[in-house]
Amino acid sequence: MKTLFNAYLNTFRGLSKEVWWLALITFVNRAGAMVIPFLSLYLRDDLKFSLSDVGWVMTCFGFGSLFGSWLGGKLSDSLGYYKTILFSLLGTGLGFFFLQFITGFWPICLGFFLLIAIADMSRPAFFVALSAYSKPENKTRSLTLIRLAINLGFSAGPAIGGLIIASIGYFGLFWVDGITCILAGLLLFQTLNPKKAKETDQEVLIASPLSPYKDHLYVLFLIALALFGVVFVQYFSTVPLYYKEVRDLTESQIGLLLGMNGLLIFIFEMPLIAFMEGKKWSQVTNVILGLLLTGLSFGAFFINSWAGILIVGMAVATLGEMIAFPFGNAFALRRAKLGRQGAYMGLYSMSFSLSHIFGHNSGMQLVNGFGYEITWLVMAGLCLVAIALLYYIKNKLEVEAGSALSKI
Repeated sequence: MKTLFNAYLNTFRGLSKEVWWLALITFVNRAGAMVIPFLSLYLRDDLKFSLSDVGWVMTCFGFGSLFGSWLGGKLSDSLGYYKTILFSLLGTGLGFFFLQFITGFWPICLGFFLLIAIADMSRPAFFVALSAYSKPENKTRSLTLIRLAINLGFSAGPAIGGLIIASIGYFGLFWVDGITCILAGLLLFQTLNPKKAKETDQEVLIASPLSPYKDHLYVLFLIALALFGVVFVQYFSTVPLYYKEVRDLTESQIGLLLGMNGLLIFIFEMPLIAFMEGKKWSQVTNVILGLLLTGLSFGAFFINSWAGILIVGMAVATLGEMIAFPFGNAFALRRAKLGRQGAYMGLYSMSFSLSHIFGHNSGMQLVNGFGYEITWLVMAGLCLVAIALLYYIKNKLEVEAGSALSKI
């Protein structure tokens, strides 16, 4: 047991102090992110919106994320990642305070668009900061550490959020979200102020940056990730509704089930990534494996005779997530060295924003029009399309690598 524990700790060694601070800031921020996992339930139960209306609010959520990711990439390259992240955290905190008082359909749509736009400005900036504070050989593990912080916070957030809803109502979530965003901003100001923190990687800018829009393999890769994102976001929109309406789970049980996802990631992801890196498989191959597992997880929803299958399904989806996201992030960061990292990582973040735009709403409309089972089949099919795209990209990259070797 001691040997196993030491091996686990070794997977965290060698990361810079600044990366650990980024992880702590991320944890504080995400530990309070309780509104988002319960958003569909809040709109449905508290504000009495229809399924169709919930889908359109989620679409505005996605458009806000898309705009914020694009703007965050631009600001990261012009103003720097530190100012972009600080403004985003403080602005998001204030936004949560005000949003709880909005109840109309169109004001809610506009409010979530603006809130998520400000919140997601920080996404590409965090990637640029991580690249600046990480040595090249540590970047995949650094990305994994940040994901651990996100998921540790997320494992606590939904569980506590369910208790808050049961005790004082949904409005308490907005206050907690706002306070934790501001606390994360203050922590950033104290620890990663450019006057105090030292960058360890100077490969942020190059002389002749390539536009990410002209990097065709990168764009295809992001299309595949966007399709995967459409599937993955179902676990935060249609799946919670399925848990409640079909499986009769309470908010607290739903929170615990969603929280299990983050807890599994916190315990197993770093050792898993170290193991996968030891296999020497390509980053794209690992992403393919992750997509395959996530697609298979929807099969659990077709088994109604055993309630425990929901736990198994969540575990399989989590395993797919643990593999796909870190290696997808790492591939994007490696490819970003061809150009301005803010623009590249902004486009990367935008691919997941597109997932929010089309994923939540399409899922809601599919459930509303055809039921849950057809929805799960469609999501599994999208995973197969994304896998086919990634196989094409993998083959093209191997051809490029072979051509480069032949010229040496």
